[in-house]
Amino acid sequence: MPHDIVVGIDGSAEGLGAAHWAAQEAQRRGAGLGVVHVWHRHPHPAPYVPMDSTERDWAEHLLEEAVGSVRAAHPGLRITGRLVCDATVAGLLKAAADADLLVLGSRGLGALGGFLTGSVSQRVVGRSTRPVVLVRAGRSAADEHLPATDGVAPEEIPETPYRHVVLGLQTDRPCDELIEFAFDAARRRGTGLSVVHAFRTAFRPAPVPSVPLGSAAPEGPAPDPRPQSQALVDQERTVAAVLRPWREKYPTVAVTETVTEGRAAVVLVRAARDAGLLVVGRRGVDHQVGVFMGPVTHAVLHHVGCPVAVVPHD
Repeated sequence: MPHDIVVGIDGSAEGLGAAHWAAQEAQRRGAGLGVVHVWHRHPHPAPYVPMDSTERDWAEHLLEEAVGSVRAAHPGLRITGRLVCDATVAGLLKAAADADLLVLGSRGLGALGGFLTGSVSQRVVGRSTRPVVLVRAGRSAADEHLPATDGVAPEEIPETPYRHVVLGLQTDRPCDELIEFAFDAARRRGTGLSVVHAFRTAFRPAPVPSVPLGSAAPEGPAPDPRPQSQALVDQERTVAAVLRPWREKYPTVAVTETVTEGRAAVVLVRAARDAGLLVVGRRGVDHQVGVFMGPVTHAVLHHVGCPVAVVPHD
């Protein structure tokens, strides 16, 4: 499925919600949608398989239901269904190897559900060579848009402005793939892009004056505000320089830059509170069973309510 979007479904409401989000994204991109269900044989039939059905028959039924639901909601979209017999992670990665985007559903804040349980979700995100978007359960088309006024009909929701896109940016080694993904997402939605960069500075206490014998000692060294202030200015200049060519390439995208001192995960979770999409990066591909995604990516996947796009890069 070259240059298409692939969504993995597993028969859950979370997977079906991800499929509908993926269909909307495919329409924005003018691409096709591949709906993939990965199943594998068990020594004994799984308890969720009806007594009068085989595991393969049940897998085909789940895929047909998902494809039918998406086709009914998006009649003009090119949709293909694909049944894959393989281990879950390997099957999803193979199905999305030539796709532009892999979309998966998640159960909700604090947990990933369906086939996204524990190390499985980390291996999918951590091993994929393609961008992966995780969509929370219960997300609808209306959630991508700003709150509509009373009396707006469902068919009028697409005319309501989209929520903004948030990009978590690192300045030590900025990545073109990550930045372009965020700018392109904002452009396709006709919305703004909020670029957020968080940094930490080393603590530099002010010199402690000598205390005469018998005098009360000071409560403790006071931080020197000068290094932190200069660091903020330097970081703001760096962010502006990194984004300058991208502003020129995407002149229609309104960009706001937020540079703040603090923990990146905390800053991003706060910034994405009212966003339509959060875009973060992941360096390298780890083929080990326990994939380390980095603390920032791990935190936002568990605490951000909007869809999260994880873009791999070198």
